[in-house]
Amino acid sequence: MRLGAARAIPEPDLRRTVGEVLDRRLLRDTPRPIAVALSGGGDSLALLLAAADWAAAVRRPLLVLTVDHGLRPESAHWTATCATTAARLGAAFQALAWTGDKPASGLPAAARGARHALLADAAREAGARVILMGHTADDMLEAGRMRAEGSTTPTPREWSPSPAWPQGRGLFLLRPLLGTRRAEIRAWLTGRGEAWIDDPANEDMAYARARARRDLPAAAPPAAAEPASAKALAEACQADATGGLAISRAALAAADDAARLRFLSAVCLCAAGTSHPPARARVKALARRIADGEGFTASLAGARVEADESEVRFRREAGEAARGGLSPLRLAAGERAVWDGRFEVVADRETEVRAAVVDEDLPPAFRGLPSRVRRTLPTADVPLRMEALAYPRLLAACGAIAREPA
Repeated sequence: MRLGAARAIPEPDLRRTVGEVLDRRLLRDTPRPIAVALSGGGDSLALLLAAADWAAAVRRPLLVLTVDHGLRPESAHWTATCATTAARLGAAFQALAWTGDKPASGLPAAARGARHALLADAAREAGARVILMGHTADDMLEAGRMRAEGSTTPTPREWSPSPAWPQGRGLFLLRPLLGTRRAEIRAWLTGRGEAWIDDPANEDMAYARARARRDLPAAAPPAAAEPASAKALAEACQADATGGLAISRAALAAADDAARLRFLSAVCLCAAGTSHPPARARVKALARRIADGEGFTASLAGARVEADESEVRFRREAGEAARGGLSPLRLAAGERAVWDGRFEVVADRETEVRAAVVDEDLPPAFRGLPSRVRRTLPTADVPLRMEALAYPRLLAACGAIAREPA
């Protein structure tokens, strides 16, 4: 940890910057906590300080979440420092740990995935619907440089659904500092006598992000371009209780290319219940087949795509069972869990949730379905309550939810 050195950099009004974003995206009159991801670095510390002022003004509780990745000997001390900061602000605090074996390659991506999953689980348990994260304009520049070098690092967006699935279902990430440079944030902290943590990994040239950070331009980056909205397409989509999604070919034809590609990528992901979106080249190929107007059946990223002359339907590919998908899930009595990434399930007694095989496996309302549909539905030896997740996930993925849900 170090106290930021004073520089001749104008101090931004971060409380106003953050407050304006929170006013636009968050509810004021709700008892739900606001979760803040705090690493102890300058960016997340500044975000927490500004968010604490807003939360106090609207009388909403704060929940500070810190992830210990277990990658450095100092990490336990860093977590303790974050706990002290939360206590100083009167905020609840929870330390989260990434345990188990760490990969020999792809460590930053694995750590990012583990971090999002841990944050999502903790936020959901506490009743939060939004997690604040301290990404800045510098993070956007770094992500652009990393992608130019072949990385798949995503560009941070102000508002987006949690990338962790199914842990992040119903959760959103909010990044109020994307228009602010890191140097400005440190000047603001210095002016207030605040100390922050400098992670030595940020200077380790073995990592792509450190190399991207080394020579960032002094000029501010252009405003972040939001991805093409597929809201209208998502809202035009029809959903059924079996997790199937359908949309008219006319609606797809009326959309612009960018919105259509975003929708097709999201709808395949959501119908399949998987975590990895299909490759862009394959989504473009699917869009061309749909535009041709002919009927076809295809598989993409675990989704079965069926098109006739008027409609395109998306659902889970039953053939995934042969490739390790649709796996059984052990469920404790009263436990609420997600089966196959597509159904939230709960039962009054301990049971195993599995894919249906014969018609009698399903409740009467679902009987008589084609085998390819039946074999993608959950069943158990005891009465099972279930909720399909594909459609609410699609709305979030396509930008149809623009602020904190009630």
